[in-house]
Amino acid sequence: MKTVMIIGAHGATARILTTRLLIETDDKLILFLRDAQRLAEYDDNGRVTLVDGDVLKTEQLAKAMEPADIIYSNVGGTDLAKQTESILAAMNQTGKKRLIFISALGAHHEVAGKFGEWNEQAIAAFLPGFRESAKLLENSSVVDTEIRPSWLTNKDEINYEETSVNQPMTGTEVSRASVANFALKVINDPEQYQNESIGLNKPNTDGDKPSWI
Repeated sequence: MKTVMIIGAHGATARILTTRLLIETDDKLILFLRDAQRLAEYDDNGRVTLVDGDVLKTEQLAKAMEPADIIYSNVGGTDLAKQTESILAAMNQTGKKRLIFISALGAHHEVAGKFGEWNEQAIAAFLPGFRESAKLLENSSVVDTEIRPSWLTNKDEINYEETSVNQPMTGTEVSRASVANFALKVINDPEQYQNESIGLNKPNTDGDKPSWI
């Protein structure tokens, strides 16, 4: 049994992961988010600690992180690099080493062709944060697994393929359930994918952009 801290715990992928951890493991969970009452259904769950907090407040984050064995970050936004800096600083303060970090396709300029061109424009406001965060992870002392999912769907399916950072990413979509499944695999065996950046996409979804756009 270990304690898993989920930062940004109200995110859709994080909620899928939380449900699976509670059903399939005996792990304890620290759910860190703004307005913790949004996850009030866990108030009476003895394995869950809800923390109402701001990831940019490093001391607050570090205090909540103290009992954790592994950290899962599900945060995002145009200020992602600042959030990443705070997470890494809190991990340094508390001596935590294992991090699973949700990034995005394009964080390493790995999306080729017309899909890559379209993606650059579609998430232009967010890519600088993803790319700076990738550099921060690379230069940190933590043992990280960076996850780069393609465009996310809410399909109730687990169907994905993995690509390394040196492989072009061509699949245009992947389900949140698939991303949560991969994260769960790493949490269950943290010796896997150490200091690796893994792209996730659904097979046979290549195209110039996601099919629903």
